[in-house]
Amino acid sequence: VHVAVAVIKNQHGQYFIAQRPMTSHQGGLWEFPGGKIENNETILDALKRELFEEIGIMLIHASPLIRIQHDYDDKTVLLDVWQVDDFTGEPFGKEGQATCWIRQDELPMYDFPAANIPILMAIQLPDKYMITGKFTDEEDLLNRIQSGLEKGIKLIQFRAYDLSEDAYFSYAKNIYPICEQAHAKLLLNTSIKNYKIYKAYEFSHGIHLNSKEMKLLSPDDNFANLLVSASTHNEEELSVAEKNNVDFIVLSPVHKTASHPNTEPLGWVKFNQLTDKTNIPAYALGGMTENDLIIAKDKGAQGIAAIGYFWDE
Repeated sequence: VHVAVAVIKNQHGQYFIAQRPMTSHQGGLWEFPGGKIENNETILDALKRELFEEIGIMLIHASPLIRIQHDYDDKTVLLDVWQVDDFTGEPFGKEGQATCWIRQDELPMYDFPAANIPILMAIQLPDKYMITGKFTDEEDLLNRIQSGLEKGIKLIQFRAYDLSEDAYFSYAKNIYPICEQAHAKLLLNTSIKNYKIYKAYEFSHGIHLNSKEMKLLSPDDNFANLLVSASTHNEEELSVAEKNNVDFIVLSPVHKTASHPNTEPLGWVKFNQLTDKTNIPAYALGGMTENDLIIAKDKGAQGIAAIGYFWDE
């Protein structure tokens, strides 16, 4: 069953959700509005029709958010989820269904179909993910991070392989309050072992794992209420990320990069093929610039991740 789904957010930061009729599949659960795509109908045409029929609004513009395939016991659904950027009218339960506007932090209080769970993660994540690059000293590091935050960056990975462990976590402690003040999330690129030893959960919002560390993840690591992201490069690593319940991934390299000149890039076609095989929000990495953002989303990405473009701009 191919379904077009709309994530609608108002100027107060609230999301519009509706309750499924008790007589329908997954009845009684809450969902983001949408419906089945009919034969010879584009996704956007289906979205426009469903939103008018269900909640009485006219869609003006929407952009891709995430694509999800989920197997229930009785059926398989493919959700094409779009972020509604502009519409006219005031949404309401046109078919008599219960509806409401809720804040992001209220989403866990509502029961959603299992297929909707990746949507809940995707709407928490921005479309730009900054990875720290080279810096001369701690002052330079903090100034560059502050500059990124002032440009609207809301997700940062602190990556600094040349630092000692003590220095790395000392710097992280000073980055954290800057991110907190800007309402941005800070992830530390480190090992699971060191993250625990240094009690980094006290001064970060999560951990980023390389592909080797990702394979070491276990339920006993207890990263509840923390974000866990991971580096992936192929279908095998995507499967590991799914199995280990990683929150989101970085998929690379999309383009050839100076840092890995001998690595064959994925290109957008292969990138799209891989994102179609996972329900985890994925950032495109490898030679990314602002100009890649639209095509990245069109190819199944949450957005773009970058070192050079965001760090050195």
